[in-house]
Amino acid sequence: MTVSGTLRVPGDKSISHRALLLSALSDGPCRIAGILESADVRSTADVLRTLGFDIPRLASDVVVRGSGLHAVKQPLAPLDCGNSGTTTRLIAGVAAASPVMATFIGDASLSRRPMRRVARPLAAMGARIELPPHEGLPMTIHGGSLQPIEWRSDVASAQVKSAVLLAALVAGVNAAVMEPMPSRDHTERMLAARGISVTVNNGRVHIAGEGRLRAVDVRVPGDPSSAAFFAALAAVADAGHLVLEHVCVNETRTGFLRLLRGMGARVAEEGRHHEGGEPVADLVVGPGALRGATVDAIDVPSMIDELPLLACIATRTSGETIITGARELRVKESDRIAAVVGNLRTIGACADELPDGMRITGSRGPLTGRVITQGDHRLAMAFGVLGAIPGNEIEVDDPDCVTVSYPNFWADLARVRSG
Repeated sequence: MTVSGTLRVPGDKSISHRALLLSALSDGPCRIAGILESADVRSTADVLRTLGFDIPRLASDVVVRGSGLHAVKQPLAPLDCGNSGTTTRLIAGVAAASPVMATFIGDASLSRRPMRRVARPLAAMGARIELPPHEGLPMTIHGGSLQPIEWRSDVASAQVKSAVLLAALVAGVNAAVMEPMPSRDHTERMLAARGISVTVNNGRVHIAGEGRLRAVDVRVPGDPSSAAFFAALAAVADAGHLVLEHVCVNETRTGFLRLLRGMGARVAEEGRHHEGGEPVADLVVGPGALRGATVDAIDVPSMIDELPLLACIATRTSGETIITGARELRVKESDRIAAVVGNLRTIGACADELPDGMRITGSRGPLTGRVITQGDHRLAMAFGVLGAIPGNEIEVDDPDCVTVSYPNFWADLARVRSG
């Protein structure tokens, strides 16, 4: 198989969510270029509209007319977050600091995901939060005046951290969050770019919750998690290379690319620069003789979304790949550990489930069968890449679920694969 061409992947999902939310809370109009037009980001737009914000229909270039930090209105309907955990947890922070009662709902998958991790710090700040016995959705928040907090999180979660920072921002109080390992820092970067005092020192993120959010235009870079699928395809190809344009290369997001290089692939950056506080570059990726890898807890936060993909391409390497410290995968859109290992075994790969990860033994044998994604977009795309390798015949049961993060994934996959 040869790969070739230049591709611009969709806008970063994490930054798109935050660009909409922070623009709505800003003190004037903000232009957002390159926003991801996906189901998850539409959920954030819909929830913000339900809270009274003026959010236009998503397009490649939109203007959000910010209403300020205290513009949240009492919702007249539940806040339907669809499949989006980011929508739920980030906007929970805003609701907790506003004088409203808001009930968050979602689809069956999101409703099973853990919300206590975000409810605990917000309750400690003074919000009243109601959770069902399984501690998922629906979640009802009674917001209002909050107090400062120093919160030590049990998990490295950018969503939990962001919820606390946003609650402090809207409430006008100080807050600090400590995590066991650094998580994605887009919220901190984007707040700082809008004039908010955010400091990071020895793993402690502190916000001075005073002031206003300046209106700032945003150009959303390409999503590194989406780019990873094509980087992986290029890495396992026989020849050629791909150029992935204008990708966010924030170090909290590029663990998979660093690992891919360590496994033997050719991965280079060109034209690195900064936009809106985020580093951006073109990625040039080509094949290599891939060997197995070891991933442990310290590596996981920077590649959490790419671990199903790593497990899939590990079947094409020499040696063994071991992933540990990734228990968080069990509470994503699906139990990604059980789902990935089960599907790998179904198609003929050698894989074992670990309590907090998985073990995959590489082979060059053909892989054949039908993959059950449970509606999980990351699984569909990971096995889609594996199925694109000549000799493999893999059917994905629900290809349309990729619309959550990458609506044109299948067309782009076909375009860059040339033999």
